[in-house]
Amino acid sequence: MCIRTVMTYASPVFAHAAPKALHRLQVIQNKFCRVATDAHWCVRNSILHRDLELPTISKYMKDASKRFFDIAGSHPNALLRAVVDYQPPHPTHLIRRPRNVLTDPPDALTAAVESLNDVNDTHD
Repeated sequence: MCIRTVMTYASPVFAHAAPKALHRLQVIQNKFCRVATDAHWCVRNSILHRDLELPTISKYMKDASKRFFDIAGSHPNALLRAVVDYQPPHPTHLIRRPRNVLTDPPDALTAAVESLNDVNDTHD
């Protein structure tokens, strides 16, 4: 079974977990990337993710949540469709909901990988 599948099972729901939990998953992914490529310790994680064309855990979960809510909007089950229609609370509200992950800003590693990808796209 693919390690990403195991790490991101139920990611649309898990995506709103505590930042520390997501950071721990990201650390595991970074270690796997480093071992798989036999990269030296001085190679930045953002470079590894760019070269492997691998999204960060945060970006992957955000994309999975977006796909889930897109699919749920046209599902025959009315209860599942109702999940799509709810409005997330104000960002400063203490209770986090799965839909909030779609409006969260990217974490530092995800932003670095996206900026590297943007630079590569302009040079191609």
